[in-house]
Amino acid sequence: MTQCKGFRTFKERGEWVELQFMARAVRNGFKVSKPWGDSSAYDVGIESGERILRVQVKSTDCRTQYGYLCQFKPNAHSKPYTLKQVDFFAAYVIPEDVWYLIPAVVLLRGKPKKAVTLLPEKPRHPERYKCEGYREAWGLLLPERPQESEARSKVTSKATDVSVCSTRAKSAVLRQGDAPGLSRRGPTRPPSPHSASPPATASARTAKSRR
Repeated sequence: MTQCKGFRTFKERGEWVELQFMARAVRNGFKVSKPWGDSSAYDVGIESGERILRVQVKSTDCRTQYGYLCQFKPNAHSKPYTLKQVDFFAAYVIPEDVWYLIPAVVLLRGKPKKAVTLLPEKPRHPERYKCEGYREAWGLLLPERPQESEARSKVTSKATDVSVCSTRAKSAVLRQGDAPGLSRRGPTRPPSPHSASPPATASARTAKSRR
């Protein structure tokens, strides 16, 4: 079971983790803000162009045989998170000093995921770890480009939602070098919500039919 090592309560640890997140975000070139009181569904605001991204901060030191189990549900006295309240989850694996920046749509769309196993090392079965592409993905917090914003406004289904997030993850990695002070520890390849191979191009189908 997870222990509250070094802290008197889990609330105290949670406050420390929020400070760690804000410090890391500032070090990566972002401006941060903190909502007043404890009544908001998010913990930290991140300035992203004209938007303020609402980030709910989580942490784990609960090691299992498969990785670190991180809970993404609120406390027993709070209602479940919704996409109207949270834009991102920031999950901190304390023993490894590693952050995961996970779009809320990945965890909340459809049947919400209450817990996810994170493994900040090369997994033996990478297909089982759907969130590893979001490890140190600070670039996802950068302002959207116009074409990305237009694509997001046209999202109408679960599959498209996750696809847009995956597209942003790919472009964010390429753009990390453009932001002053932004860490280059982002993912080399974000997770893809589709396991099927991409459709063949018209030229490929024509060549195949001639054979």
